[in-house]
Amino acid sequence: MDILQIVILGVIASILYIILKDMNSSLAFLIILLTGIIIFFMVVQHIATIFQLIETLGQKANIEGMYIETILKIIGIAYIAELGAGITKDAGLGSVSSKIELAGKIFILLLAVPIITALIEAILTFLPTA
Repeated sequence: MDILQIVILGVIASILYIILKDMNSSLAFLIILLTGIIIFFMVVQHIATIFQLIETLGQKANIEGMYIETILKIIGIAYIAELGAGITKDAGLGSVSSKIELAGKIFILLLAVPIITALIEAILTFLPTA
């Protein structure tokens, strides 16, 4: 079971971090960084499966490919920003972490503008003109 392996890896890395952080803080951080990267690669396969499922559902619902692609990009940005923010927060760099989160939100909003515009235009077509 993949989740069990991920949890065990996370617990072992956390224990090693706690033991090493006072003796060698850079090695302790490196362990946490490598653990995050390993976990990321362990779940990438599952993320790809989810993306394929969303694309299939979008095709069945006759949703334009641009919208599905944009939604997948937004999801990707959210996960990547969260991963980067978490790593920098673990390193004790809370201010950098918050900047990464802000950048992620801005990029998500930037990608969402065409969808919001299309939604507003669709709503306006249903409203009676005066």
